[in-house]
Amino acid sequence: MKDDYLWDGSGEPDPEVQKLETVLGRYRHNQPAPDFDQIAQTHTVKRPGNSFNWRRKYQLSAVAASLLLAATAFLFMRQRSSRNLGPSWDVARLEGAPRVGWHFLGEKSGPGKLGIGQTLVTDSSSRASITLDETGRVEVDPGSRLRLLTSGPGRKRLSLERGTIHAVIWAPPGQFVVDNPSAVAVDLGCVYTLHVDYSGAGLLRTTMGWVGFKLNGHESFIPAGAICQTRPKIGPGTPYMEDASASFRDALSRFDFESHIPAER
Repeated sequence: MKDDYLWDGSGEPDPEVQKLETVLGRYRHNQPAPDFDQIAQTHTVKRPGNSFNWRRKYQLSAVAASLLLAATAFLFMRQRSSRNLGPSWDVARLEGAPRVGWHFLGEKSGPGKLGIGQTLVTDSSSRASITLDETGRVEVDPGSRLRLLTSGPGRKRLSLERGTIHAVIWAPPGQFVVDNPSAVAVDLGCVYTLHVDYSGAGLLRTTMGWVGFKLNGHESFIPAGAICQTRPKIGPGTPYMEDASASFRDALSRFDFESHIPAER
């Protein structure tokens, strides 16, 4: 048998091949052969950049969804924690735009609240006051940063990180406390001013009553009309009256903060 019939239909037909043709004939392709050159022109090949753009868009969408989820969780936790702040102090704007956390107090915003763990910040042109009916009132000068640490029964505690406050306290002695970087001011029923500079050094001036100033067991008690300085890692010095001479103040400062050997003091 010749193989020509199998390839081009010429020559002597093979019975087996004819049998297969009869069975498979209905599946015969009777259309013209496709023009592959024309197909190549009408179908554009996808460039790698297209798939990259889609992949990048997908990644950006995933990142945006993650950020949205994180922001939602943050706001939820913030609202939840704000309900558990406990007793808060009323905050009133006196000048400028002081802020509590990220909330600015402007002319039209009305009073705010200072809760436990929150910080009141005044810039160079802002002043504010905080008040708690059963405790007292504190005015906060420009350039200050004040945090409320505790506000439970029998103990209200603030932290003055920098700046100046003027406190008028009518709570029982020992219940109002102000931390600062170099000492702790304990109210003994008084009116006083406390200033802390950027180095952490402080100065307390008592106008009425008494204030206790202490650090690591070292204590000073400042009566009305007296001033007391304090230094980081050293604590409060010796109180002196406001009308003390400059030479006396300088000598006292050297004694308190420059003579660190007990024999020299």
